[in-house]
Amino acid sequence: MTVCTPTRRTTSRSRFQRPHSPPGGGRRIRIAGADLSASISVFLIALPLSLGIALATGAPLQAGLVAAAVGGIVAGRLGGAPLQVSGPAAGLTVVTAELIQRYGWRTTCAITVLAGLAQLGLAALRVARSALAVSPAIVHGMLAGIGVTIALAQLHIVLGGTPQSSAVDNVLGLPAQLADLHPAALTISALTVAVLLLWPRLPGRAGRMLRTIPAALAAVAAATAVAALAGIGLPRVDLPSWRGHALPELPEGPVLGLLAAVLTITLVGSVESLLSAVAVDKLVAARTAHATSPSPPVPRARLDRELAGQGAANALSGALGGLPVTGVAVRSAANVSAGAVSRNAAILHGVWVVLAALFLVPVLDLIPLASLAALVTVVGVQMVNITHLRSVHRNREMLVYAATLTAVVLTGVLEGVVIGIAVAVAVALHRLTRTRITVEETEYGHRVRARGQLTFLAVPRLSRVLHQVPHDSPCVVELDGSFMDHAAYEALHDWQASHGGEVEMTGPSGARITEPPSESHACCRPWTPWRNHHCGEHPSDETRRTTGHQLASGIGKFQRNTAPLVRDELARLAREGQRPSQLFLTCADSRLVTSMITSSGPGDLFTVRNVGNLVPLPGEESGDDSVAAAIEYAVEVLRVQSITVCGHSGCGAMQALLGSGAEGPPSPSTPLWRWLRHGLPSLERMSSRRHAWARISGRLPADAVEQLCLTNVVQQLEHLRAYEPVARRLAEGTLTLHGMYFHVGEAQAYLLADTDAPNRYEDVFDRVPPMALGGTLHSMPGGALAEARAS
Repeated sequence: MTVCTPTRRTTSRSRFQRPHSPPGGGRRIRIAGADLSASISVFLIALPLSLGIALATGAPLQAGLVAAAVGGIVAGRLGGAPLQVSGPAAGLTVVTAELIQRYGWRTTCAITVLAGLAQLGLAALRVARSALAVSPAIVHGMLAGIGVTIALAQLHIVLGGTPQSSAVDNVLGLPAQLADLHPAALTISALTVAVLLLWPRLPGRAGRMLRTIPAALAAVAAATAVAALAGIGLPRVDLPSWRGHALPELPEGPVLGLLAAVLTITLVGSVESLLSAVAVDKLVAARTAHATSPSPPVPRARLDRELAGQGAANALSGALGGLPVTGVAVRSAANVSAGAVSRNAAILHGVWVVLAALFLVPVLDLIPLASLAALVTVVGVQMVNITHLRSVHRNREMLVYAATLTAVVLTGVLEGVVIGIAVAVAVALHRLTRTRITVEETEYGHRVRARGQLTFLAVPRLSRVLHQVPHDSPCVVELDGSFMDHAAYEALHDWQASHGGEVEMTGPSGARITEPPSESHACCRPWTPWRNHHCGEHPSDETRRTTGHQLASGIGKFQRNTAPLVRDELARLAREGQRPSQLFLTCADSRLVTSMITSSGPGDLFTVRNVGNLVPLPGEESGDDSVAAAIEYAVEVLRVQSITVCGHSGCGAMQALLGSGAEGPPSPSTPLWRWLRHGLPSLERMSSRRHAWARISGRLPADAVEQLCLTNVVQQLEHLRAYEPVARRLAEGTLTLHGMYFHVGEAQAYLLADTDAPNRYEDVFDRVPPMALGGTLHSMPGGALAEARAS
């Protein structure tokens, strides 16, 4: 089915007049088939999870169904993220459970209504973007702390007991609970966990068919069937009549406590929903990039509208006696992967929940509570996300993460977040005041390295270290931080003006950040905005009218500003011909500016660019001999001294290969897929147990895409060795091979260690310090690689 709109009747009347309705009155609404199937998939996931979350909070089980239905229909219709699915979320489980224990269920519903109204107010103030300013370490720590708290509480139900009121009490009560196990509850719980974990790994064609059923539904259904057939006596879901459903009442309790409760639900629910909406945008973009056939475009999330939709859903859910509502990443990811194309999928999933709540009560009453508790326990454990943990560790935020997690478990969500923010501020202040400044002597002169933020507090140490550099010695000052105040700036430049030797100041990636006054054109400095070598100048309206082409405007700037500076050098190259010392083979990605990242100029690099920096094996060119011809010309005619294969982060070709799987692209008939098949050996190498994964500067790659980007560089170097001219020159010792990886976001280059030793146990890419190369990559001396790794 496809989405259609009523056909408008051509008329001379005003264009604002409503078109005629079809017979029967009202507008005809059609739902896309992808939305229909996606809504069913999400519904099958949401149904058991909603009941499980209601069980974990201590709320009436029907409250979970109310929240799922309202979140799907209201937030789905009014929200700003079309493919986000909302409902009761694990992130608010601990908060809601505490409120129910303190104020009772009906007051908790009233607090949910007030939190929804508060979200509507925040949306009206357009502050949604500011919620994303919270440190990811705090958010991930909060979610991990909530997950630990949930798991500890539900573990008691899994073992056949009753959870305590706090995480500490649950830990202290575990020994007694383990001493008094209930075999029936433990058996059903173990079965649920086993099915939940093994379901996605079912092999074969039958496994692929069964995996279309969500793992959560399969696990709960299997446990329910076993309990019913075996006649196991266990507490089960008990959905009372809707006539006795509890609705909110006027809140009773201390005003400050109620305000804190409303604030907690508002902030936690808003941040979780907005972060989920941003994540959904990324999933949609990745799906679009890997799509083999065109699909309807999905608008990006409008965060203020999404916050308003969440507010309306919370207000209505609380008014109807439901749990608090947030955007749920798990259901949203399932919605995107199931192929949803519009908000109709989320709305329909809410409709299915309503129908189930009305007509499937006898079936739902068969579900053992132990099975739901096991399901929620696994969800809680999975909230301690290993990928997030690695990201936090890589960015040196583990203290903030651990403090937030611990505080949430011991004190509560709002208190834990406040403590996490306090620790984050303390860490930032500590880094601001603890700047490491060192000096060392190198074969090039001296190097002063400042790690951290340069503020007035670091000026005395900076001046003391700078004056340890001999007066006439060349010196590189490497600033490894992102901030320098005026006091530090003045100290550096006063010393530079009085120092007799040559001074160069560089940033973290080796880019020159300041130079002594010279006749060189300021706009050619690498640190300035890269705008056609003429910074800050925008094309005039007259230029636009004359050329009508942005590239022509850039060429005009080159002729006016850059050509006079390079004309003599180009004239010399025109007379003498090209003599590049290196063949540089890299990706066609527009973010990879080879001359910029290698500090090279005309005549330095013989460059070959293609999609994915691929080197087809000899005899597998598939009608495209351009790469093989370039290799032969560079090695045999130009007699280059080295060949570098350079990959980069976020490579679209590697993402496409990773999406295609080891079986290869689904449709090799297109030119792109015919070319990308040369990258399949890299994918097989990454998947093979015969090779260790590549590492980057002592750490594991951030994700599978980065791993494939690194592995691809190693694999293409092996392909190069299969070319007869390359093999011969390598045997003669007149040619060397280098692997290089450029991280776009970090503006940092990494070199592959020991590229002359194929089939090593481990491939390591080491960061290139600015002083190690001492200039351009093409002019690197023979031992510079080893020196770069040693430093």
